[in-house]
Amino acid sequence: MKHLFFMGIVGFFLIGCESNKGTFLEKVISKNTQQQTVAKLQKTIQEQGLVLFETIDHQANAKAVSMDLKPETVVIFGNPKMGTVLMQCNPSIGLDLPLRMLVSTNYEGVTTLTYTNPEYWSLKHNIKEKKCLDIIYKATVALANLAEEAGKK
Repeated sequence: MKHLFFMGIVGFFLIGCESNKGTFLEKVISKNTQQQTVAKLQKTIQEQGLVLFETIDHQANAKAVSMDLKPETVVIFGNPKMGTVLMQCNPSIGLDLPLRMLVSTNYEGVTTLTYTNPEYWSLKHNIKEKKCLDIIYKATVALANLAEEAGKK
């Protein structure tokens, strides 16, 4: 029993902080720099008629408290009409809205866009109504398209 516990602890530490495994997280590699990817994502959000609510630069916030962090920016956006319908299905989905996408660059200079696959919401928030499942499907396609577009050269 101790042996299995020890192996579990060792396995945990071997995975480390850079584990790329994340339940329901989607990741798209960008062909652009961090700044170009963020700018292109913001532009695409607005071109598609979505609302750009906020952009949070985690690296700048870390620097403000004299700490280092690799480039990491969260872009928060959404479609209030669709979001409202989803919250009418189950108010708890408001925890996951508005939508957000993380743009980060690792130490090798690879920039990625990461977001939660909306299909997870149907499980997390017990969404079963067809109209809400249809919106979740549309959000899944829209986020994939946004990430792909922002990652294109």
